[in-house]
Amino acid sequence: MSDDVQEVARPPVDSSEAPIVVRGLRNAFGEHLIHDDLSLEVRKGEIIGVVGGSGTGKSVLMRSIIGLQQPEAGEVHVLGHDMTRPSEADEIDVRSRWGVLFQGGALFSTLTVGENVEVPLKQFYPDMTDTLRQEIARFKVRLSGLADEAAFKYPSELSGGMRKRAGLARALALDPELLFLDEPTAGLDPIGAAAFDQLTRELKETLGLTVFLITHDLDTLYAICDRVAVLADKKVIAVGTIPELLALDHPWIQEYFNGPRGRSAQAAEQKGAAEQSEAAKSNGGRKPLANASAPGPDDREI
Repeated sequence: MSDDVQEVARPPVDSSEAPIVVRGLRNAFGEHLIHDDLSLEVRKGEIIGVVGGSGTGKSVLMRSIIGLQQPEAGEVHVLGHDMTRPSEADEIDVRSRWGVLFQGGALFSTLTVGENVEVPLKQFYPDMTDTLRQEIARFKVRLSGLADEAAFKYPSELSGGMRKRAGLARALALDPELLFLDEPTAGLDPIGAAAFDQLTRELKETLGLTVFLITHDLDTLYAICDRVAVLADKKVIAVGTIPELLALDHPWIQEYFNGPRGRSAQAAEQKGAAEQSEAAKSNGGRKPLANASAPGPDDREI
């Protein structure tokens, strides 16, 4: 990792345990430089939040990792594949091992939710029978927390929260190892955002996912992220847990995490932890079951 990145001293991450490795990345649009010598390693099985001010290139970084943006320089390795020089066979293999939820869901408006989920199955498993493909699609819809009948609805018939979950169902269609989420809670009310966060954590733990999560939502960072990568000055300036980041003196980090919204998110996280602890005590030490994957009020508006 670049010498400019402030990271708490730890043993080096073994390459086999880092499904995403970015080194010396440079991205530019004409004369506008977005990234310069950006480096980042994502650890297997973690939810890593990616934050930064507007224009720091968070989505550009994700697009570079998944091969939609060709960088001017640097290395991008995903699941052992070099994304800057992939062979056709390598590209097909690695793309089938990740899922992506773009901003807004990016659903095909002329297809039903179920048909949207079937798209990657048709692409990578063209010989799969219609019956099996439809069955898998319905299962993924349920896995995302939507009701069964949502599979037969069009995106225009869904609420914002439902479209997010439908996009998540499509991202999960191929049983991915990596899940990329670009502003998944943007535009959702606090209850819907918290439910989506909990669903993300449950899916990560149940399916063994590694999650790359771009967000501005401080509540999301506190609730589910194992580490946070901070983009500023055209690179990743720091990576660590939130307490580790708070110990750094970079002005943007301090303003972001110690501002009014940051303090509010921290207080909410501490309150939630205290409530969970009390609930566990009253439940004989057992952790209460979460119901975030069940359709909420917003998700039943179909």
